[in-house]
Amino acid sequence: QLETLEQEEQECLELRPHPTEKRTHIVSQQHGMTVTKTLQEGEAEPQCHSFCYSRAKLRGLLLEGASLLLLRVLARRQTMPPDLVFPAMDTEGDLC
Repeated sequence: QLETLEQEEQECLELRPHPTEKRTHIVSQQHGMTVTKTLQEGEAEPQCHSFCYSRAKLRGLLLEGASLLLLRVLARRQTMPPDLVFPAMDTEGDLC
């Protein structure tokens, strides 16, 4: 059973005169998963928003770490089930 308990992503763009930093923090909780996105451009106040997904919507979701582990297991077994599909989260935090 692969389950992501917590994940942190950080992206920095060194664009002058306003460097940009994006952070995404994902935490598994009893009700589902909470996603917090933070955007800071230059010296401006960080913009932050959070949203949640229920456990039902996240069924089968594999985030980056668990996905990497599963791919290694499948490579080791040298097999890939033909109908293997997992929901994912895009860069905005939307399920796809």
